[in-house]
Amino acid sequence: MSVDDPMSPSGQAGAERATTAGEPVAGVDPYARLAELGITLPEVVPPVASYVPAVRTGSHVYVSGQLPMADGVLLATGKVGAEVSAEEAKALARRCALNVLAAVDALVGLDRVVKVVKVVGFVASAEGFTDQPSVVNGASELFGEVFGEAGRHARSAVGVGELPRNTPVEVEAIVEVS
Repeated sequence: MSVDDPMSPSGQAGAERATTAGEPVAGVDPYARLAELGITLPEVVPPVASYVPAVRTGSHVYVSGQLPMADGVLLATGKVGAEVSAEEAKALARRCALNVLAAVDALVGLDRVVKVVKVVGFVASAEGFTDQPSVVNGASELFGEVFGEAGRHARSAVGVGELPRNTPVEVEAIVEVS
């Protein structure tokens, strides 16, 4: 049984991870991985209201919901399953995840990431659209590509009626850091 299986040998949920705070992340250099993927970290997206992009408390960074913004522009508007296709929304979720990485990097540096712990993706869904998990995979897959095994995380993919600024997707995360 791998250490990432949801059930430990004793049958209890939450098996121990192979990494702990302060240890290098399985030899994965997130900056090198980004370069290999041809990805440049953007500037941190400024908050659209009264909050900060990310906060560290103890060994965790809590990243506020990130919208699919690039260079100060919202990349799409509308509901997934109507004005925005599921494929477009998945790419937008990936951009949200990239903005999550930018917020973490600005606060503590990506090289301090031990584990992506939890991701929550919100999908503004047209009536009848039920494939929110596939959309949020855009974010989850980026975290895996950048951090390897340490990028695997718990997750919720939630369909909602409306999101700020009529964005189709929003992603927030909790990241363990050393």
